[in-house]
Amino acid sequence: MKIATAVSAGLFALGLAGSAAAQDYPTRNITLIVPFAAGGPTDVISRIVGEHMARTLGQTILIENVVGAGGTTASTRAARAANDGYTLITGHMGTHAASVGLYPNLAYNPSTDFEPIGVAAGTPIVILGRKDLPPKDLKEFIAYLKANEAKLNQAHAGIASVSHTTCVLLNSIIGIKPVAVPFNGTGPAMNALIGGQVDYMCDQIVNTTQQIQGGLIKGYAIATAARNPALPDLPTTKEAGLPEYEVSAWNALFAPKGTPKPVLDKLVAALDKALDDESVRKRLLDLGSDIPGKDRRGPAPLAALVKSEVARWTPILKGAAN
Repeated sequence: MKIATAVSAGLFALGLAGSAAAQDYPTRNITLIVPFAAGGPTDVISRIVGEHMARTLGQTILIENVVGAGGTTASTRAARAANDGYTLITGHMGTHAASVGLYPNLAYNPSTDFEPIGVAAGTPIVILGRKDLPPKDLKEFIAYLKANEAKLNQAHAGIASVSHTTCVLLNSIIGIKPVAVPFNGTGPAMNALIGGQVDYMCDQIVNTTQQIQGGLIKGYAIATAARNPALPDLPTTKEAGLPEYEVSAWNALFAPKGTPKPVLDKLVAALDKALDDESVRKRLLDLGSDIPGKDRRGPAPLAALVKSEVARWTPILKGAAN
C-alpha cells in the first residue's frame, strides 16, 4: 500500500511538473520544420509568420528546411518529435492530404499524428511556362502540350508536393502524361524553369509573382474563381477556357500529437496575432496569399480541412506517383 501510494504521489508530482513546464512555455528556441528547400512558398510563408510569432512568444523560431520525398521525410520526423512544443512543422496540401493517396506506406497519418494549430495562408495555383515557351495564352498552351507531350518536361518539388499534385490534376484534365522532373523543393524547381531546363510547372502564387512580373517566366492562368490583386492581369482558368481546373493550396502549422493544450493555446494565439498584424498581412497579400478569416483559423477548422482534403485528393492521386 505504501509503495502504491508513493508511486501515485510520484506520478502526481510529475504531472504537476509537466503542467508547470507547459505554463512556462516557451523557455528556449522553437524549431519550425519546413518540408522543402529555402526560397519556396512554404518556406517564405513560414518565415513571415514565424518572425512575428517569435516576438509574441519571446523566443527565437528557427526555420529548419528538411527536404526529401515531397515533404514526407520532414513530416515523418515532426510526427516523431518530442511533443513539448519545441518542434513544429508547416504542413500543406501535399504533406498533409495528397500524400495519403500517393504513398501507400506513408509513415504517418496526417489526421491523427499531429495537433493542428491553424492555417497560416492559402496560396492560389498558377500555371507557368518557361519564358520562351511558344504559346501566348492558355488555349494555345493546352494545344501545345497535347501536340508535344513526349518532348516536354514538367517540373515539381517531389512526389506529394503541391507543385506535383496540382499538375497531376492539370495533366489528367488535359489528358497528357509528360516527363515529370522532381526537385528537392519548389525553389530549385523554379530556378530550373527560369533557366529553361524544364518547360512548365504548376506552382503557388507566393513563389511566382515577382518572376512573372519580371518576365523571367510566363504565367498562363490562375486557378481561382477570381483574379488575384497581386497579378491583376493574369486571367483565371475559367476566363482562359479551362473552368474545370480550379485549385488553391494551403499552408498550416502543426505540432506532434500529444502536445499539451496550454502550449497549443499559446501557439494558436501567437499565429492568430501574426495574421492580424498589418505588416504581416501586407507581406502575405503582396505575394498573392489568401489570409484566413477568423472563422477559418485555429485547430478545429484546420482538422476539418485536413480530413476533407484527404478525401478529395486520395481518389485523384492514387497510382499517380510519377
